[in-house]
Amino acid sequence: MIFDTHAHYDDEAFDADRDKLLQNMWENGVEFIVNVGASIDSTKEAMKLAKKYSFIYAAIGVHPSETAGLTGEDLEWLKKKAVNPKVVAIGEIGLDYYWPEPNKDIQKEWFEKQLYLASEVNLPIVVHSREAAQDTLEILKSWQKDKTSGVIHCFSYTKESAREYLNMDYYFGIGGVITFKNAKKLVEAVSYIPMNRILLETDCPYLAPEPYRGKRNQSSYIDYVAQRISEIKQISKEEVLMQTMQNAKDFYFSDKRFTLKDKEL
Repeated sequence: MIFDTHAHYDDEAFDADRDKLLQNMWENGVEFIVNVGASIDSTKEAMKLAKKYSFIYAAIGVHPSETAGLTGEDLEWLKKKAVNPKVVAIGEIGLDYYWPEPNKDIQKEWFEKQLYLASEVNLPIVVHSREAAQDTLEILKSWQKDKTSGVIHCFSYTKESAREYLNMDYYFGIGGVITFKNAKKLVEAVSYIPMNRILLETDCPYLAPEPYRGKRNQSSYIDYVAQRISEIKQISKEEVLMQTMQNAKDFYFSDKRFTLKDKEL
C-alpha cells in the first residue's frame, strides 16, 4: 500500500473529479495521504479534506512564495488549528529563490516564525527549498536547539547536502522527478540516502513520474517512483513500499494525540 506524504488535492486541477478520484484511492493501493497547505486559504481546504476523508491528514502552513501578506493573526490561527489530531505537520514552509518575490528577508522571517510555531506545537516540519540550499541549511542548523523532526520536500540537492541533513536526522521527500532521464544528481543522492529516511510523495497535481510526465499527477502514480527506487537500491518494489510506509508513519503519526478521537476541524 502507498502513503503519499505530500499532496495538494485542494488544487483547482482536481475540481472536476476530486471526490471520485479520492473515493477510489483504496482500490488503487493508496492507504494514507497528507494534504499540504501552501497558503492560509489552501490550508483551510486541506483541513476540509482531512475532515471529509478518514485516510487524509493535513499539514498546515504557508509556502515561502505566499508569505508577503502574512500577519501575526495568521500565525495565531495556525497555532490554534495545529492542536487538531488530524493536523500532522507544519508545512510547507521554507525558502524559494526561483522567483524574486517575496524578497529573501521576508521569506526568512516567516520561515523562522513557522519553525518556532512547529516547536511550540511539537509537530514535524515539511520544508520547501528551491534554489536556496545554503540559506535553508543554515537556518535549520541554527534552529536545532528547538527542533522537531523534518522532511526536505521534493529533495533536489546533492549527495553532499543530503549528508548534512542526515546528520540532523531529516527525512527526504522523493517523488516523480526520480524517474526522469535527467535526474542524475538525484539518483546519486537517493543511492546514498538510507531507506529508513525516504518518504514517497507526489506533490500532485505536479511532477508526475514517467510515463505520465507533463500530465496531472495523483497518488497511485507513486508506484512508478517506488519501482525506480527499487532499481537504484537493488531491492524489491514491495520492500520500498513497506519501508517508506513505516517511515511515513514514524514521521507523521508518532504523536500521542493520534490515540484521541478526532476533533472538529
